[in-house]
Amino acid sequence: MRCAMGDRVEFTADGITLVGDLRVPDGEGARPALVLTGPFTGVKEQVTGLYATRLAEAGYVTLAFDHRGFGESGGVPRWHEDPQGKLGDLRAAVSYLRRLPAVDGERIGVVGICLGGGYALRFAAFDPRVKAFVGIAGAYNNPYAMRSGMTEQGYQQALASFTEVLERQDQGDEVRYVPAVALSGEAAMVGEEPFAYYGTERSASPSWVNEVTRSSIRELITVDNMMGADFLSPKPGLIVHGLVDRFCSPEGAEEAYKRMDGPKKLVWLDAKLHIDLYDTEPYVTQAVTETTRFLTEHL
Repeated sequence: MRCAMGDRVEFTADGITLVGDLRVPDGEGARPALVLTGPFTGVKEQVTGLYATRLAEAGYVTLAFDHRGFGESGGVPRWHEDPQGKLGDLRAAVSYLRRLPAVDGERIGVVGICLGGGYALRFAAFDPRVKAFVGIAGAYNNPYAMRSGMTEQGYQQALASFTEVLERQDQGDEVRYVPAVALSGEAAMVGEEPFAYYGTERSASPSWVNEVTRSSIRELITVDNMMGADFLSPKPGLIVHGLVDRFCSPEGAEEAYKRMDGPKKLVWLDAKLHIDLYDTEPYVTQAVTETTRFLTEHL
């Protein structure tokens, strides 16, 4: 499933040029708008672009963009997961949308898919300009869950390993990279499922590179995006998640939902793979339908 291209736009975040695709539905007047943020290593021509296209067809102005260090956007090091930087990028994206005549600046929401779900939740919780949150197949990372899944010893060993890499870089060594996906061996995402999406023509994009900094994994196991659930209220929040998901746990989605005060809604889809909600029917249509239904009421 491919996404229709929007208009190429540029805006800046902390002095870094970010590149995005802006989709504006036909018609007159200012409309509600959505900023999208997506999977780990993802770029705007992939998952966020597909959802941006479908949500624009539903009547929303949408902005899918490359976070700093990824795709066509600027920023160094390249292909590095930067949690605070991503939150800054989302802030700048909302600032950009609010100056557009086609956008109703008081009706802006944020939609996150996969890892973007957690960033969208945390960002929406602390930016008063954002009026609604939607997470689809979201990863709501927090260090407690990461440590529990790895054991105390494993967690400390991982921290020591990544800190060693960063120390060498601080002392002048080059930035260390690993493959983003691989069927086996060392990679940020190992196995048939992530490779079925990123390692094939299914996700083909000229700006995606099968590479990520080794220290990005440290960011994933130390960032706390789940905390956004505690601070989202009184803003509305929707969580859409697959019943089976080996990469972004249903238990994490349920915890995020329980920690949100409301108004809120949790929708379970009968998906068996995490990447089913990336580009596979009927799951994408189901997720888009639930999103538009919720936002029609709350945005």
